[in-house]
Amino acid sequence: MIAADVARGVTRMLLRHELTAIAEVPLEGGRRADLMALDSRGRITIVEIKVSRADLLGDAKWRDYLDHCDRFFWAVPAGFDASPIHGEAFMPERTGLIVADRYDAAVLREARSEPLAAHVRKRCTLAFARRAARRLIALGDPEAEPGF
Repeated sequence: MIAADVARGVTRMLLRHELTAIAEVPLEGGRRADLMALDSRGRITIVEIKVSRADLLGDAKWRDYLDHCDRFFWAVPAGFDASPIHGEAFMPERTGLIVADRYDAAVLREARSEPLAAHVRKRCTLAFARRAARRLIALGDPEAEPGF
């Protein structure tokens, strides 16, 4: 299974829970969230997708994402050995776990909510909105911004 399949299933599940998500949202420091979702109150959830053990164990950047969200989840495909995610290094007391396939997803461990500072929430919400708007523009006019 590829990351796009996991993203699709997670996005569907989030939508059922009244969270709207988009992929590849730029964050400060040159980072990019695999999925970022907003709920009706403006709370931000980031989902980091892992489809290989090597990618999971080699990821040194994920803690940076905690500064950009109220909740953080790992998302892995069904059948993935998620045992490392339960270890202390992956902060199971703070991070959630989602298992997904192309069609749906399920939360196996809920993420603890850590409210963002207002100025960080504003920055992240603007990044989300601008990314979403640019994608809509590109759908209607693919030549509007070459290379987008």
